[in-house]
Amino acid sequence: MNIHFFKEKKEAADHRSSIRKIKTVQMKQYSIYAAIAFFLLSCSANAGKKQRKATKQELEHYPLSTVVTGGIATQLKLPAQLAAYQEVSIFPKVNGYVKSVLVDIGSQVRTGDLLMTLDAPELEQASLQAREEFEQSKAAYSIDQERYNRLQEAAQTEGAVSPLDLSTSKTKVSASLAVSNAKRNNWQMQQTMLSYLKVRAPFSGVITQRNVSVGALVSASVKDIPMLELKQVDHLRLQIDVPETVAPNLNSRDSISFFVTSLPGKRLTGIISRKSMNVDPKLRSERIEIDVPNRAHLLSPGMYADVMIDAPGNANSLQVPRTAVVTSTERKYVLAIRDGKTVKVDVSTGNDGGGNIEVFGNLNPGEKVITRANDEIEEGIPVKS
Repeated sequence: MNIHFFKEKKEAADHRSSIRKIKTVQMKQYSIYAAIAFFLLSCSANAGKKQRKATKQELEHYPLSTVVTGGIATQLKLPAQLAAYQEVSIFPKVNGYVKSVLVDIGSQVRTGDLLMTLDAPELEQASLQAREEFEQSKAAYSIDQERYNRLQEAAQTEGAVSPLDLSTSKTKVSASLAVSNAKRNNWQMQQTMLSYLKVRAPFSGVITQRNVSVGALVSASVKDIPMLELKQVDHLRLQIDVPETVAPNLNSRDSISFFVTSLPGKRLTGIISRKSMNVDPKLRSERIEIDVPNRAHLLSPGMYADVMIDAPGNANSLQVPRTAVVTSTERKYVLAIRDGKTVKVDVSTGNDGGGNIEVFGNLNPGEKVITRANDEIEEGIPVKS
């Protein structure tokens, strides 16, 4: 009885284990079927979405604008800087010690004013020696000239003077004259070197730097720090770097307005005095200058200014809405409609204003472009006009 009972119990346990295994296999099969069904549904949905998107793109009516001719006048605000009309860093011409400094920072000087003096005893001695040598050469020349004159008088008597002696005396006079001229030039050079010990102002202006004191040794071969710096501040230059797209439209004698932070709210004006006629390859801009009178000294070199420039439009340009231009990392273009399809046309831009922008490229007046273009609109898409 017990053996039969245990046998039946074991068979029941084996049957339950078999059922569990069958259920596990069925669950795995159901999971695989569900994954396959989900994948197929996803592919079908994506395909349907792409098909709906293509259909929508084919049927979508994009707002279009017409390309028109004519430039756009605008006003640009550009940074500028004031500079002295003339400025110079003063270095020593000869070696020496600073004997006196007659100016300091802020001193106003005029052309030719004495700024400082140097002391160089060796130059003074060289000048005296050169003068003595010149005087000696003059005396030697005078003696040779007198001897030659006497020989000429004696030569009037036939046979009194040998022709060779007369020729030799004449040659000696010429040599003495050449030596005397050389000695005179050397003395004048030494005088010029002595004049460098007195440093004078090359033009009227203001001393903006003083880097030496009395007793300092200065050298003509060292050009790192100037002794003095002089700037002309009664007359300034306003220097502006104008973009190359705008510079050709500006002419000499055009009026320019500008503002400086030291005079808030005050509008200053000037006339274009110079154009460099050269485009900086790094900044893609052309330097122009405006002469600014500054007798009241309200402005200083180095000040920054905001310049307002009226930039007339380019008569050869075309206009499209600003939103029609697509700018990406690789190119700038508009989407033109040609033969009923979109075509990407590369353009460069100019002035903009009033919602429009100047464009330059392979476009023709009267062509249609998509008003609100973006990089998601592909090329070759049929568009309803």
